Amino acid sequence: MYPEPLVAPMRTDLTSAGFTELRTSEDVENHLEDHKGTSLIVINSVCGCAAGAARPGVKMALANSAKKPDFLGTVFAGVDKEATQTAREYTLPYPPSSPSIALFKDGELVHFVERHHIEGRNAQMIAAHLVDVFEEYC
Repeated sequence: MYPEPLVAPMRTDLTSAGFTELRTSEDVENHLEDHKGTSLIVINSVCGCAAGAARPGVKMALANSAKKPDFLGTVFAGVDKEATQTAREYTLPYPPSSPSIALFKDGELVHFVERHHIEGRNAQMIAAHLVDVFEEYC
């Protein structure tokens, strides 16, 4: 488990952009079971690809897309373990992956960006992909 002072700026990177932290299993379940519309859930991480590509790419996509998810949420791998595990149950059959980006529509997974789709790509590439995804599903 990572110490909170270490992850606080990484949490703020998303919450300052309008993301709601889902810190417990119940938070994740309650949202995805009851939500109508689209939900973007970012499984955040302390790794370099989260800092260099995933978080900036998600924020860039939101800033540059005419269509946006109705809800923005995040869980933090290695910190909010139960919430992350529950989020990963909703992203099956994909294996656990962090960072990763999941788009749900009416509680059902419609698009998933795994870590291996983030590694080696820059924020602009992630953003361009997500803008296309938002246009299709939101």
